[in-house]
Amino acid sequence: MKKISLLLLLITSFISAQDKDQKVILITLDGLRWQELFTGADEKLVANKEYVANPEGLKRMFWKETSEERRTALFPFVWNFVAESGQIHGNRNVGSKVNLTNTMWFSYPGYNEILTGAADDVNIKSNDKIYNPNITILELLNNTADFKNKVAAFGSWDVFPFIINDERSGIPVNAGFRNAEGDLTEKEEFLNQLQTEIPSPWGSVRLDAFTHHYAKEYIQKEHPKVVYISYGETDDFAHDGHYEAYLKSAHTTDSFIKDLWEFVQADPFYKDNTTFIITTDHGRGTTPLKTWRSHGRDIKGADEVWLIAFGANVNTLGEVKHDEQLYSNQIAPTILNILNTKIDTKTMKGADLKITNP
Repeated sequence: MKKISLLLLLITSFISAQDKDQKVILITLDGLRWQELFTGADEKLVANKEYVANPEGLKRMFWKETSEERRTALFPFVWNFVAESGQIHGNRNVGSKVNLTNTMWFSYPGYNEILTGAADDVNIKSNDKIYNPNITILELLNNTADFKNKVAAFGSWDVFPFIINDERSGIPVNAGFRNAEGDLTEKEEFLNQLQTEIPSPWGSVRLDAFTHHYAKEYIQKEHPKVVYISYGETDDFAHDGHYEAYLKSAHTTDSFIKDLWEFVQADPFYKDNTTFIITTDHGRGTTPLKTWRSHGRDIKGADEVWLIAFGANVNTLGEVKHDEQLYSNQIAPTILNILNTKIDTKTMKGADLKITNP
């Protein structure tokens, strides 16, 4: 009996250790400016009838007297929870800077930099659907014994299968208007049907609600260890000049992130061992005012981004209010170190951000 009890104890300990394996959820909000994240609704835009159809209604939702109140109204989860339990970088008003290292300052180069740990201005210089010659950390992880078939990606933009190079990497990428595949749940079947019945305003980007719910359902069903989710509406509404929709989309994405956090904390596989990292692929302009709609190397400020981290083992710094300079190419090596995965990172130019406890 003692031998059986000891064996059961060893098995239980092993299962417990396995359950505590580190997980990472990487999230991006396409083209969300640091200005809205840190100061809320822009006073020059929130009541500007060129960009807002219902200024009074929008102001009732998001306009407050102080920037702290405005940002909390816009991103309640970030500023009520993450600010108390994680860290938020990129408020240039108080000295915290996060920048791109690529010189293109638009989406594909930005995502390549985030996912590979290095800019590639030679090969990645457009948003064309070309298979990425660079290997992302998603692919690197998927090629290890610990993470094989435990990596997945979801995106609203239909270029993500090419950025992640799903053909070479073998990573499942549900992006653009792709349906869920395989052994489907009832919810996935419903989402597949609904996606054909609700038109997107854009030809290459679906509505973020589909991306969110496809991702959440897959996470619940398959329990991947590493998940990448890219929400895209903020960039496209900004390009369209719809500031009201831009703000409302950002606000909704905040609720999506809260929803994911509450889900993983209720799931024993993820609870207390999952780190969230959130960022953006590029910034936008501010001066002249119309450049808020745009980005690219000719738009001043389009290389200015931000970074959020919270969850398992993340040092509690809150909003960083001192001088610092971080870069997007540091995210990939940081994730590898969080996952305690030793991979040759000679091609990665950035250093580990050291956002977690050892």
